[in-house]
Amino acid sequence: MDPDDEVCLCFHVSLRKLTNFVRRTEPVVASQLSECLGAGTGCRWCVPFLERLHRQWSAGEPMQLPVAPTEYARRRANYRRTGVRDADATTEDSGGSDASRPSGS
Repeated sequence: MDPDDEVCLCFHVSLRKLTNFVRRTEPVVASQLSECLGAGTGCRWCVPFLERLHRQWSAGEPMQLPVAPTEYARRRANYRRTGVRDADATTEDSGGSDASRPSGS
């Protein structure tokens, strides 16, 4: 995913916006990323991705997501249609078929 690709598709919050927000505010917990233009508060699809980005930042790693924007959007559309995550694209294997993850995790 490139810096200008959207992580939160509901509120059009890009990876670049999240990265700048984190650098500026140094959030203590992942849920504080919702203060960046409401990221994660719409359909909640991006919450696991926001959590991953926060873990990366907390560990001093670059904030990045190993998934193509088209695949990310396809999986989000499926999630919106079914309410079930078909795969955990937050893992390094963005094409895998890991078990579904509850939306509150």
